[in-house]
Amino acid sequence: MEMETQLTTVQDKLKAQFGEGLISSEILADYPVFTIKSDLILEVVRFLYNDKELAFHFLTTLAGLHYPENKGQELGVMYQLHSLTKNWRIRLKIFFSINNPVVPSITPVFSAANWMERQEFDFFGIIFSGHPNLKRILNIEDMAYHPMRKEYALEDGTREDKDDKMFGR
Repeated sequence: MEMETQLTTVQDKLKAQFGEGLISSEILADYPVFTIKSDLILEVVRFLYNDKELAFHFLTTLAGLHYPENKGQELGVMYQLHSLTKNWRIRLKIFFSINNPVVPSITPVFSAANWMERQEFDFFGIIFSGHPNLKRILNIEDMAYHPMRKEYALEDGTREDKDDKMFGR
């Protein structure tokens, strides 16, 4: 029941504030998940942070997503927020085209997003506009690709003992 309360409370507030900017809401596994329009992510995060009832003041996770089969929305970002006062956790998801992988940075709200966004830029090629220092964080600067995208083989193709089907591809 608690999960349903979280879902409806946050959903109602997001719908009232952003209308059609809230694309969907559901409970997946153990979290209420809200999919929103990618250009609204900074505004939504700021709203959830500043809302006195919700008070989502803790960014626990920021992760890049790649679904090559979703034409026009191949890339995405998942944000996991925690309200310490309510002990609620939610996930926000945004999706966008691999041909224009630009989304607003949430560093104006969460300074901790700085390195998380740099990591997703490094591994997925997601460009966080407004980021204070968007550059590779783990790979070499002149690397010409983004290794976590599913377009790259997981194993050496010349090896006969390895098969990508074993890894869900």
